[in-house]
Amino acid sequence: MEEESGYIHSAHNVSNLIYHFVTPTKYRRLAITEPVEECIQQICAGIELRYDWIRFLEVGADGDHVHWLVQSTPEYSPTKIITTIKSITAKRIFAEHPEVKKMLWGGSFWSGGYFVSSVGKSGSESLIRQYVKNQGKENEYRQLYLNFPSREAPL
Repeated sequence: MEEESGYIHSAHNVSNLIYHFVTPTKYRRLAITEPVEECIQQICAGIELRYDWIRFLEVGADGDHVHWLVQSTPEYSPTKIITTIKSITAKRIFAEHPEVKKMLWGGSFWSGGYFVSSVGKSGSESLIRQYVKNQGKENEYRQLYLNFPSREAPL
């Protein structure tokens, strides 16, 4: 069973902000291969551990773009969230997969733009989750990320 988002309790607010981002690769090149998908999965785990204001609910890839279902707090804008995600993933993908950097002529991994939409708690989150899951090859969905163990759980 999939875990839904929960409320985030901070010192002065309680929130449930969920964003659906789509980030295309530079030149829409088919740079997201299976090894790159696995790399993205590992990077997401590291981002969640480092930034307590980013929580990945779902991540799905389709060759030339990635869909991210992300929960965050009101202190951070959608631009700050996706800029952080794009920056870290691009650096790590290029470091671990030099063939991808060569494919993109040594430039950026992600295009400059992105899509973002807020997702409501009542009903539409599950629809967006299904949409993200259906990215990629038909009937061959491979979940890249779903709620790693909580940071608060003892190791």
